[in-house]
Amino acid sequence: MSALSAFVVPVVTVGMLWVVPTGLGLVEGPRPPGWEPLRRAWPLLALPGAVSLWLPRSGTATALAACYALATLALALQAPARLLLTLRGSPAGGTALPPRSLRPAEAAVLTALVSPSVAGLALVAERASYPLFGFELDLLALTVPHFHFAGFAAALVAGLLCRASGGGPLATTAALSVPAGTLLVLVGYFVDDWAELAGAVVLTAGMAAVAVLTLRERRGLAADPVTRALLGVSALVLAATMALALWWALGEATGLPHPTLTWMAATHGLGNALGFAVCALLAHRRLRATGRRHPAPLPRTELPA
Repeated sequence: MSALSAFVVPVVTVGMLWVVPTGLGLVEGPRPPGWEPLRRAWPLLALPGAVSLWLPRSGTATALAACYALATLALALQAPARLLLTLRGSPAGGTALPPRSLRPAEAAVLTALVSPSVAGLALVAERASYPLFGFELDLLALTVPHFHFAGFAAALVAGLLCRASGGGPLATTAALSVPAGTLLVLVGYFVDDWAELAGAVVLTAGMAAVAVLTLRERRGLAADPVTRALLGVSALVLAATMALALWWALGEATGLPHPTLTWMAATHGLGNALGFAVCALLAHRRLRATGRRHPAPLPRTELPA
């Protein structure tokens, strides 16, 4: 196992087996047919992909990665089905609601649902030692965590924060900039380093908005010290790791000194995965469990006899 793989493989394993199913459990709103079985079965569906990471590149590893890629495709297909239900205003199995427009929070959630499929495709190519679209294997390997954590976890958290805050300029910036930045970084892979830098700038702006919203949430919603600590760590780590990402992208575009890919995996990658994504999702799960996401019901009053 190379030095780069030593950092990437454990991080992606956590992303596949814990981050994605935990995030799916936090998604609110319309749930298309098949959502619940897919969500509940996700750790089992992701297991072949996780195993493939720990094997040498081979036909076996490729076949296992392909099984995971099919699961990510099934998840991606939930996005257009959910979009249709959202625009119709009719949750599956529920009472019909008036049609509504696509809101920034929903755009972020849809991005999260699609992102693992990009990671799944990159994983299959990397495990097969195939330079997909001409990309080097190390870049394909780094695409896998990027679309699990920036593409899925960060977009989902941005959507959750936007929904919880009720909107506003900062929340809208987070919910739109994180998906847009993730997409622009992907486009930059095909264009040049300057396009990738532009994507990094947009993504960093969105992540900065997520960090500020997280600190606001820590102050306003988190009652217990554990949840407050998780939110605080996720916000501060996010600020540090995105500064590193911006430094790396700037160096790639300009030729200025910047960290190596291995160093970025050990700092930016581990920080985003464990310090931001895991802590943020744990915090949001705790908030959901304590009902802090929703206003308390009004007390019932008895009518006089």
